[in-house]
Formats: sequence, C-alpha cells, structure tokens
Amino acid sequence: MKALVKVQKGDGFVEIRECPKPVPKADEVLIRVAYTGICGTDIHILHDQFSYWPPVILGHEFSGVVEETGRAVTGLKAGDRVVGEPHNLACGKCFLCRNGNIQICDSKRSIGWGIDGAFAPYLVMPEKLLHKVSERISLKAAAMAEPCAIVAHQLLERTGVRPGDYVAVMGMGAIALIAAQMAKAAGASRVVMCGCESDIGVRLAAAERLGCCDRFIHVQKEDTAAVIYDETGNIGADVVVEASGAEAAIGNAILSARKTGRICAIGLTAKEKVSIPWNVAMQKVLDIQFNMSSSYNGWCMALKMLESGVLSVEEMIRVMKLQEWERAFSKLERGEAIKILLEC
Repeated sequence: MKALVKVQKGDGFVEIRECPKPVPKADEVLIRVAYTGICGTDIHILHDQFSYWPPVILGHEFSGVVEETGRAVTGLKAGDRVVGEPHNLACGKCFLCRNGNIQICDSKRSIGWGIDGAFAPYLVMPEKLLHKVSERISLKAAAMAEPCAIVAHQLLERTGVRPGDYVAVMGMGAIALIAAQMAKAAGASRVVMCGCESDIGVRLAAAERLGCCDRFIHVQKEDTAAVIYDETGNIGADVVVEASGAEAAIGNAILSARKTGRICAIGLTAKEKVSIPWNVAMQKVLDIQFNMSSSYNGWCMALKMLESGVLSVEEMIRVMKLQEWERAFSKLERGEAIKILLEC
C-alpha cells in the first residue's frame, strides 16, 4: 500500500513509499482509513521539530471503517465506523496510567510518530482505544474528532469556561475555531479571536460563518491586551486560550488575562524556549493549564458535541489526495486552509 513516511531524522525526508498492509493482533482491528487530518504536529515532524521514531508512517487524526477484527475483539465488528485515541503503547501500569493519564505515559508511542499511522489506506489499532462513530456524524467530520477531543479535555475539563465568561482566543486555526465554538457552547458571553493579516481571508470568514467570533483583533495593527481591557471595563479576559504557539501570542495571553484569570495553553511552539512576562503572570495570580493530548472523557464529549450539532467542523475542512501531501502541507503553513484531510 502507498503511505506517507517520515524516512529519517532531519528537516524534510518525507515521501510516499510502498509499505506492507498491516495485520491485526488478537486485540486489534484492521481499519480501512477514510480520511486523515494534517495536524500541526505532522508539520513539526516534517521540519524535525517534534519527537518521532523513523521510519514511520505519519498521521494520527483519522476516521475509518473496521474491515477485520482480531480473535480477542468483542465490541467491534466489520463495518463499524470508528475513530481512535492516539495513545498507543501506554503501559497501563505506571503512576500516570493508573491515575487516568495514559496520554502522557512515558512509554506511549502514538500512531503517526511513534508507530505507523494513518496516512495510508489501512491502519491497525487496539480495540480499547477506539470509539464508534454515530451515523449522524460524517466520516469527514469524524476525522476531526481528535483535535476536538483535545480542546474538550483542555478547555472544558481542565481550564473550565463558566457561563458569562469573556474568552479570548489567540490564533485562528482549527484548534482555535473549535475552542471558540466550545467556549460559546459552555456559556461564554463574548468570544474574541486574535489573529494576523493572513487570517483575514479563509479563517476569519469561517469563524464568522460559524458564529463563534464576536470580534476579531488584528494583532499586527491593534494592541491586543488594550482592546480586551477596554472591552471588559479594565478587568481583562476571564479565560485566554493560547492556540497559536507563537511567542508574541503567548505573551499576549498573559497580558490580556484578568487577575486570577485562567489560561488554557494548547498551541505547541516550534521553538525550544520562548520568553514570557513571568512576573506579570505571578502578580496576576493566573491559573495556567499546560496541556498535552486528550482524555477519554474529552473524546466522549467531543463526539457528543459533533453528533448534536453544537460543534461544527465541516466548514473548516478541505479534502485532498494523499499524493498531494506537499501542496497540502504548504497550504496549511501559509494559512491558506484551516484543516486539510488527506484520502488515499
């Protein structure tokens, strides 16, 4: 089968290669992949800015249909529509796993960077990491379940949005648009989204159609914190979602939050270190939730929100062929698309 492979360490070294079709073990299922989303992590791996174990098939945000089950599988059958948590090889025995944090187990090797992933026609996954997908959710939308689960876990479970909160979102990508919608669904009174000139086209238009952006703050032309303080009567944002990973945005998140406010840090930076106004954060007594990956409850919430229509993602999606991966990655890096799904 043709698959998109990170061949070796270094910037670049990604190519389509012929790979063997995987065979499921007793507790695994073989999935015919429908769609796989390009994540910021995939772009980081392309540029050697994230941990990975090459050679490895990329891709961890997927939807698909069960084609074959291992002999020990009891809860799934051929024809079931599924998505999966990328928490492969978590040990299940360590302190983190026993406390429900398999997503950050030291032994975890996710599909797409630790073991072979979903930028391929077929994928194997353990039954325990799979979720059935309602017929009311399209397979395109289901391929967005993983980023939706991340936001549900990190914004709703850990940081929390309370009815009436003023929420500021740094960034305009897929995670930011999902976060803005979830903040609205949780009762935020106002959601402002902060972006740059390149966001004004595709991304801002999508935010307006989704109805999740009450105001756009142009960070290259406006003082983000000053605008937010002016709108809140010199108080600041109750919740700031940092979904860009940009150093300036991380600083703005701290400057824009109110005293005793909450910051939900989702965006990964490509840098090893960034400079932040630490003393400001201390003096404001901020709660900053640093986050990584998703929880089981986050997946359940995300799928229910997609099924009910509270969360809409089709507006963000563009589908391209696996063979077009280079053009797709470039479009995302240039801000010309929000979320691109690849299909084989």
